[in-house]
Amino acid sequence: MLLFKVGNERYAIASQEVVEVIPLVILKNLPHTPKYLAGVFNYRGFVVPVVDLCQLMQGKSCGDNLSTRIILVNYCQHNHTQHILGLMAEQVVETLHKSQTEFIDAHIQIDTAPYLGKMIVDERGMIYCLDIQSLLSETEQINFLSENLLNRV
Repeated sequence: MLLFKVGNERYAIASQEVVEVIPLVILKNLPHTPKYLAGVFNYRGFVVPVVDLCQLMQGKSCGDNLSTRIILVNYCQHNHTQHILGLMAEQVVETLHKSQTEFIDAHIQIDTAPYLGKMIVDERGMIYCLDIQSLLSETEQINFLSENLLNRV
């Protein structure tokens, strides 16, 4: 698991979903997009949208710190088209090895945060695991993860 923070809370993404972790890059802003869409950038010939996880989850942008990174993940739209999506997060500096048997299902479903999956508990507290495929609603995918945005540059 790749660990990061949003505010004071720790989150994790399964390492098999991570393509690459890169430093912050200059992003091109797009007009009329949700606040949590930080912008887009050229990644190996593809336009990649970047979601600011701090903005999405807490309503304030990620800090411009050395440990703030863009996590590139494989993202499969509801129409089964696979793309790379950038996730901006803070304190992306740690990994954690846990087996599936150590994951806890909190049995809590939050309609406005369907991306919150199972939890891991360690000596420092709870860690929420993100379900990458549930980060964006179908409407949001259509709005800015359309074929026009994700075409090759």
